[in-house]
Amino acid sequence: MTQRFSASPSPRPGTPTHRAGTPGTTALEIVVGCKVFVEVKKEKKDEAREFRKAEILSVRTHNDKPEYYVHFVEFNKRLDEWVGLERIDLAKEIERPAKKRNGKGGNQFRDSDTSSRVGSPLREVTGRSGVGTTVGQKRKISALEDIPTPNAKATTPSTPLVEATGEDYEDGGTPGNGTPLGPLAATFSKEQEIERLRTSGSMTQSHSEISRVKNLERIHFGEYDVDTWYFSPYPQEYSDAAVVYICEFCLFHYISERQLRRHLQKCTVRHPPGNEIYRCDDISFFEIDGNKQKTYCRNLCLLSKLFLDHKTLYYDVDPFLFYIMCQQDEFGCHMIGYFSKEKESTEGYNLACILTLPQHQRKGFGRLLIAFSYELSKKEGKVGSPEKPLSDLGLLSYRSYWTEVIVELLLEMKELNEDITIEDISARTSIATTDILQTLQSLCAIKPYKGQQILCLSDGVIASYHKTKEKHKNRRIDESFLKWTPPHFTSNQLRYI
Repeated sequence: MTQRFSASPSPRPGTPTHRAGTPGTTALEIVVGCKVFVEVKKEKKDEAREFRKAEILSVRTHNDKPEYYVHFVEFNKRLDEWVGLERIDLAKEIERPAKKRNGKGGNQFRDSDTSSRVGSPLREVTGRSGVGTTVGQKRKISALEDIPTPNAKATTPSTPLVEATGEDYEDGGTPGNGTPLGPLAATFSKEQEIERLRTSGSMTQSHSEISRVKNLERIHFGEYDVDTWYFSPYPQEYSDAAVVYICEFCLFHYISERQLRRHLQKCTVRHPPGNEIYRCDDISFFEIDGNKQKTYCRNLCLLSKLFLDHKTLYYDVDPFLFYIMCQQDEFGCHMIGYFSKEKESTEGYNLACILTLPQHQRKGFGRLLIAFSYELSKKEGKVGSPEKPLSDLGLLSYRSYWTEVIVELLLEMKELNEDITIEDISARTSIATTDILQTLQSLCAIKPYKGQQILCLSDGVIASYHKTKEKHKNRRIDESFLKWTPPHFTSNQLRYI
């Protein structure tokens, strides 16, 4: 229970105290795991102050003042941030972390669990242990497996040694002293855990404390300064930099602008290191084999992890193909976004990971990426579906695309006065029947009629379709510009994937 004081004792030198005249919480009572009310940043100066409940994830001292990394309860983790004591409402009682007795003796604080899965650049993880096997993957991977580090001569200090994918994958927790919990606690300290994430790429069972706190605040990419959203295991020295500078062509990263400028004087790369398989107007797609361009793909995954949190990180990029979407100008091909897919997916996934960089979002590019993945499925003569579960933004983008494509086909069949079934829609669009059914149910388009189920679109759905179609009329994939033959991999090539 929170203590209240009518008169606070004299604080020790350098110890922060609560606000004058406030009979509430003292700063010393705010520890990791507590829930307090934090003032939300104002979008406009004349807005009233708003406080939201937030959980304290980490505490540090900055410029001799305490700072707290907070997660706003029931809000997306991309809003997590460092706040000062002045933004915390000390007049309200704090909610202390619940204690659970673990084992024979001590009490330990436990964080909430969320499932995740190991193995892919954009891959979920099954199980609560934080360790699992990728469904459809040809080999089993142990959490304690030693993965060979690349030859020192083949890499530079700025070359990442881990690969990313990314939403909530908290697992386990930390006791009051910050020691990781779980079966690996006896062998892995926090420092060893961070080092293993950064150098080997193997995920272990006590990674929640590390991944919950964002380590980079901002990156400079091309002509944009972009605020990051989530944790990504860049080398430790990058965490202390105000801005991390990333070359938009080769994706190498640097601590200072001077280092980036020196790199740009020598960098001759002006497009992703793969085959250009599509070009229409100023939009191009490049296909990259993770087995052939490992450094680029690992850098790409590290970058994407800054904006994806529903995936986990792994070193092995060999089992994946990467499709990079670029916008061309006189200076080169500037990356807008990308998606990855397994070379061989037993579940029929046509996409493992998808990302549109934040500076290019809300411009229709996400729809282009999704549409392109289905054009590849049509070329392969297969029905495809994205790897589940989707992130919040991913689900919105896919649901919008499925709705537009399905409604367009139904209206076309209506004009031709032809009947169509769910299987026919799947065959013509390469969308999986389960995705079609879920989309139609969300539109309330399946109606009972004379003992049968029929498809019926409301006037509101049709009006919304025409509005969306007009909005995306300039962002469409023209299949005539796709110059691509589905790659074929022999059993020997897939043997070690």
